[in-house]
Amino acid sequence: MSQFPTLFRLVAVVVGVYVVQSSSSLDAGDRSENRKPNVLVILTDDQGWGDLSLNGNTNLSTPNIDSLARDGASFDRFYVCPVCSPTRAEFLTGRYHPRSNVYSTSAGGERINLDEMTIAQTFKAAGYATAAFGKWHNGMQFPYHPNARGFDEFYGFCSGHWGNYFDPMLERNNQIVTGEGFCIDDFTNHAMEFIEEHKDKPFFAYLPYNTPHSPMQVPERFWKKFKDNDLEMHNREPQKENLQHVRAALAMCENIDWNVGRLLKKLDDLQLADNTIVIYFCDNGPNGVRWNDGMKGRKGSTDEGGVRSPMLIRWPGKIKGGHVVTQLGAAIDLLPTLADLADIPVASLKPLDGISLETALLTEKNSAPERPIFSQWNRKVSVRTSQFRLDNAGKLFDMQADPGQYKDVAKQHPEAAVRLAKLLAEYQASLPKDYGKDDRPFVIGHPDAELTQIPARDGVAHGNIQRSNRFPNCSYFTNWTSVEDSITWDAEVGVTGNYEVELYYTCPKADVGSTVELSFNDSRLQCVIQKPHDPPIEGAEHDRVKRQESYVKDFKPMTMGIVRLEKGTGTLTLKATKIPGLQVMDSRLLMLKRID
Repeated sequence: MSQFPTLFRLVAVVVGVYVVQSSSSLDAGDRSENRKPNVLVILTDDQGWGDLSLNGNTNLSTPNIDSLARDGASFDRFYVCPVCSPTRAEFLTGRYHPRSNVYSTSAGGERINLDEMTIAQTFKAAGYATAAFGKWHNGMQFPYHPNARGFDEFYGFCSGHWGNYFDPMLERNNQIVTGEGFCIDDFTNHAMEFIEEHKDKPFFAYLPYNTPHSPMQVPERFWKKFKDNDLEMHNREPQKENLQHVRAALAMCENIDWNVGRLLKKLDDLQLADNTIVIYFCDNGPNGVRWNDGMKGRKGSTDEGGVRSPMLIRWPGKIKGGHVVTQLGAAIDLLPTLADLADIPVASLKPLDGISLETALLTEKNSAPERPIFSQWNRKVSVRTSQFRLDNAGKLFDMQADPGQYKDVAKQHPEAAVRLAKLLAEYQASLPKDYGKDDRPFVIGHPDAELTQIPARDGVAHGNIQRSNRFPNCSYFTNWTSVEDSITWDAEVGVTGNYEVELYYTCPKADVGSTVELSFNDSRLQCVIQKPHDPPIEGAEHDRVKRQESYVKDFKPMTMGIVRLEKGTGTLTLKATKIPGLQVMDSRLLMLKRID
């Protein structure tokens, strides 16, 4: 199946034309007091609704985040997805994630279909400078990469989680770089540089932070407050808490708050605060058992605790300080809402599931009549209205009388149970019939990309080869001991040409000398591993709690040579033809550069 459909090219042309038209009009607008508002969106990873002092948690203090509610609006009930990539997809597209075939958090299932338009494309078409800093998690290779989905600049990582938060391997606009210091501080530094660079024209800055997602790493200055701290507030099932994990998560949340304070100060210093819409929300429920106001469920659950998120929005002079929005909101609503607030058209050619909440934010009125909000992950689906939640098992809960979901009231409210069950059935019937089926290959040499990353995460191991961890996102391949072993990727070459190949590897001195072959259809490239590179495993030294994910190593690039690849689909295969030692190597990444 081709990765470059005619529709996608047509939309790109239409958006490109609009950019030219809107840019000229904005030039004039920039000289007036009617300049479009800037937008700063902060999305955190695995932070629950209860992980803010604003919401009553006395275990930590988040004054900078809390100030957004004091100086702007907060949503009483706002909903996201149970896990990371679906929420990001819904924010980016304004549509429920199954519609864009986001069905997994790794190995290609996190990619947004190419016929979907993103919020960045909407703002870019309106003349905004656009950038993202942090964890993308919706596709790595072009045309799924953030630079191909409307973001002029990207700094961070595209995978679902990362193995080291201090001076890690990252990327900037598809080129591998080394981060500086703790990644959240680093992402914030780059965002502030972007804001300063574009202070004289409208900008859309997206900060998808990757904490408090594990591994539980945080600078010492934040950890020392919590490492021996007695916690006052606990989960509804306190016996299930891992207290060190809770302490680490809280420390990471306070680090986020410190960085939010830095961003707000930068806006003040540049005199941009009054004309900047700042949004703060989370991608799912908490990644552990900790205080969450007695709600049922956490990350991965379609119950209230797994999908309720804080949602704070500040726009001084436009949104009244301390305003509480009682209308239900969701991640799908942010694209139409921000487009309306900025008075720009939505670029999407498809109907949105989300609605604009502009009226609810700017007045005391609801934006629209009540509508149901659906929460889905894998085969679990629930539906929420202002009063009820029907869970994935068909149990009905009165969320006003029983916010902890303790009592099934389906027998007491049979009409509501039937009505919500019908809504769920209609929602599921509206989803693509092929949801979860994936024949999208990984793209090499997209016409708009000089570089292509092919990580171990997306590969399939054969023979003795093993992943460094069962969670693919930040893993590498190891235990490569036989010429019968191989690693494969279903791939599509977008442009015929010569490609220089770099292999990110480690190999002890005793095992140097293996001959490695990379092939795609009729093309072959061989090289010999000549230099040892055997760094230690990293990550554990920074962990505050023992992790589940893979540790990492300092993988270095080795130039394999140049191979000519013909446009088309096939299987990219990496194997060894000669192994003089006990193993070939450990492998993390292939980087292909089109050179003509």
